Amino acid sequence: MIVNGKKGIDKQRLAQLQELSSILQIPFGNYELLHQALIHTSFANESKEAGVQHNERLEFLGDAVLDLVVGEVLFKQFPQLPEGELTKARARIVCEPTLASSATKLCLGSYLLLGKGETASGGRRRISILADAFEAIIGAIYLDSGYANAYRFIVEHLQGELNLVKSGEYANDHKTLLQEVIQRQGEQKISYEVVNEEGPDHDKTFMVAVCVNSKLLGSGQGKSKKEAEQNAAKQALEKFNGSN
Repeated sequence: MIVNGKKGIDKQRLAQLQELSSILQIPFGNYELLHQALIHTSFANESKEAGVQHNERLEFLGDAVLDLVVGEVLFKQFPQLPEGELTKARARIVCEPTLASSATKLCLGSYLLLGKGETASGGRRRISILADAFEAIIGAIYLDSGYANAYRFIVEHLQGELNLVKSGEYANDHKTLLQEVIQRQGEQKISYEVVNEEGPDHDKTFMVAVCVNSKLLGSGQGKSKKEAEQNAAKQALEKFNGSN
């Protein structure tokens, strides 16, 4: 089938891309871009067809557009924040778990083209793959219809994170991020437990463990239980991302 002057997208795949375009609420003139944004390296490496391009270049571009848009929004909406706080806020908004969460809400995993091994190992739910695909989609939107559409798409789908900036909860909310990550794996029970306390009452240090379905995922310490829980969640996220 010929699409936009190029052969490579059959009728079934084109129908899928049109369906996704509707979900994204972004009209595409060149479906080849959207198609490429959803091709993982594992699929490209296993493909018998010559010239199959994976989404890493589009991911690179999308990452740059994402940083620019979020930076612009934060700069305009929060004139009171100094540079250091703006940097923290942007990092919270564009972090991998957040992007993967947005990708999951858009059902991007269902449209990804993955290699057989990656598919069998749960690649459609893998945080790193979903986050990369979300950035690649941004790159495709930018190339296909420009900065304004990319801006609208980013702001719409990351509005929840921008709201955290308004409420001042953006800096170290690792517990919320961990909750989002774990919930994507199905019905899971997260629990935090103080496993040790040291020091006098006026200067205690708490050690907290975080478990999912009774399995230890991380631990952290702090001068308050809340701080220790955040540090435990941070360690759990680092381990989780490292395994994905």
